[in-house]
Amino acid sequence: MHSLWQIIRRPFVLDLRALALLRMGTAALLVLDLAIRSTDLEAHYSNKGVLPVAVLFDHVWTAYQFSLHAASGLWQVQAVLFCLAAVVAGALLLGYHTRLATLASWVLLVSLQNRNPLIGQGGDDLLRMLLFWGFFLPWGRVWSRDARSQPAPERYAYCSAATLAYIGQLALVYWCTALLKSGPEWTRDGTALYYALSLDQLLLPGGRLLYPHPDLLRVLTFATWYIELLLPLALFIPFGVKWWRLLVIGVLVGFHLGISLTLFVGIFFIVNIVSVLGLLPPVALDWLTRRLVPHAERTRRWHARLPAWQSPWQLRIERTRPRSPGSVKLWRAVRDGFVFSVFFYVCWWNLDDVAGPAGRWMSEPTRWFGYLFRVDQHWGMFAPSVFKDDGWYVLEGTTQTGRVLDLNRGGAPVSYVKPAAVVSLFKNDRWRKYSENYLFVNNAWMRGYYCNYLLRIWHENPAHPPLRHLSVVYMKEVSQPDYRVPPATHEVLCDCEPAPAP
Repeated sequence: MHSLWQIIRRPFVLDLRALALLRMGTAALLVLDLAIRSTDLEAHYSNKGVLPVAVLFDHVWTAYQFSLHAASGLWQVQAVLFCLAAVVAGALLLGYHTRLATLASWVLLVSLQNRNPLIGQGGDDLLRMLLFWGFFLPWGRVWSRDARSQPAPERYAYCSAATLAYIGQLALVYWCTALLKSGPEWTRDGTALYYALSLDQLLLPGGRLLYPHPDLLRVLTFATWYIELLLPLALFIPFGVKWWRLLVIGVLVGFHLGISLTLFVGIFFIVNIVSVLGLLPPVALDWLTRRLVPHAERTRRWHARLPAWQSPWQLRIERTRPRSPGSVKLWRAVRDGFVFSVFFYVCWWNLDDVAGPAGRWMSEPTRWFGYLFRVDQHWGMFAPSVFKDDGWYVLEGTTQTGRVLDLNRGGAPVSYVKPAAVVSLFKNDRWRKYSENYLFVNNAWMRGYYCNYLLRIWHENPAHPPLRHLSVVYMKEVSQPDYRVPPATHEVLCDCEPAPAP
């Protein structure tokens, strides 16, 4: 029985050094995400932007959510919270008070994501879950500031309920992504990537090179679907674990780099690449360590020459009585029991998501835990079929003198001709996601706030001519099979006018 247990647990044994890399990568992602979001503090997180706090509570809020960012509609308050999140992410990167930094980073990330769900994407769900499971992982045990005050670990191999949950979460991401892609473009016709690359709002130069080759796109469509469906199985094979993991990491890194070259998906591909760092086997980490040690020694010698800096204050939390072996075992059992319970809940949530409304597995009253701790997730990119409604925005502003300008192109004379690169009209992927949600009929309530925000920021620049009217126009171009391009239709999504002067 002992030998059988050793075989069963093999796929869930992780290297502490790999977990340290996962921690550092996750922290770096937090900083990157904050840097991108910080360029839109007022637009996305203040009452003067596209989603005031009162509107958030009225339309996209559940009773179980929390958000420190929703406590104020001032962009200055958001700036303070962003700075705090960056400091905490820096502590996580260095491994300084790692457990506390992980918890604080998770709270601030959930708070930030809850403040504006209209700009969220699948990468946000995965980043949030990496922090959640990371809290229960010893990802600060090595290669961290905390590790300096602890003896070196006797071995790097580590296995617990949290390692099972982490590996299971990665598998769920790809399994659910594949199972949700139930449309004929994925499972029968092989045209899904053709339609994905037909979306000018997402198309990048790499995608333009692939787009004219339908046979290649068909092969890549089926390859994508089968990679997502079958590759995670390799994570649970108890023999040759290191080679299977290297295969999984290599395929997924190449897969997401390919996505980044063809489609505009923001930090989605980076989150997915970072998420597999914890799978690195000892053979890869030994090779990496041999090459990093000389650089680390040089850095340590350089750091030793710097003048010592003493903090004017220090906070210490000490345990007055050491834990007994029995209490340690009890704590571990409680921790592992909680992690197993949450992982079961996550599996339940994903099964319900895959089953869809016709075969509900989870009742609404049981969802409170998912909303409160934000373990809710949906992996439905391009599912069940690829979105066919494509197009571009024309922000049609009429001046007091009757001239018609396009605010989306810096006030140039209005033109309804498709831009050479539609993706260039978006400042970043958060705005692209917002514009996608803006199209949906059930989100019609958000249209006036965006229109009035555009008017306000236009008039804040004294060099701009005053506008008497603004129309948010969508030039709709529905994707057709066989490279047919229909004429774009002119759809006015919203009209607004500046408030009269008092």
